[in-house]
Amino acid sequence: MSSPPERSLPAKILLAIARGVLTILVLLDEIARPLYRPLADWLASLRIVARAEAAIARLPRLAILALLAIPFAVAEPLKIVGLIMIGRGQVVAGIVILAVAYLASFLIVERIYQAGRDKLLSYRWLAWLMAAIETVRVKALSWVKASTAYQSAIRIRDEARRWLRGLRA
Repeated sequence: MSSPPERSLPAKILLAIARGVLTILVLLDEIARPLYRPLADWLASLRIVARAEAAIARLPRLAILALLAIPFAVAEPLKIVGLIMIGRGQVVAGIVILAVAYLASFLIVERIYQAGRDKLLSYRWLAWLMAAIETVRVKALSWVKASTAYQSAIRIRDEARRWLRGLRA
């Protein structure tokens, strides 16, 4: 069995940049999850949300797909607008727009998707796409989590948590 060929310097640089960007995104998710997950759980527990989800689940799959596309089509471009604003020096406004767009993605799009998931996945192309996305996500996460930068950041996070618990005691 032969070993894989040595990568060229440009390929190594591009992989290092990709790993760095993915590491930052994963770390931001690790930081944000404890903040948005309780909000998502609370929202899911509301009776009006449960009724809306039940109504969505009764819709035909094409209507669910269209309903899913509307907030997604608004939230995703807003994320780009937020990044552009940050790049232009409007940091606070850009961060607010980015946060609102991410919240819309996490809360609204996720609830619609979960409510209509079974019908949506009856589209073979969408089932294939979701499986492919999950495969890429798992591989990217394992790649990032194997990095020294990620492991160092997690150690720092854990030390900060222990320190904060010590302050409360």
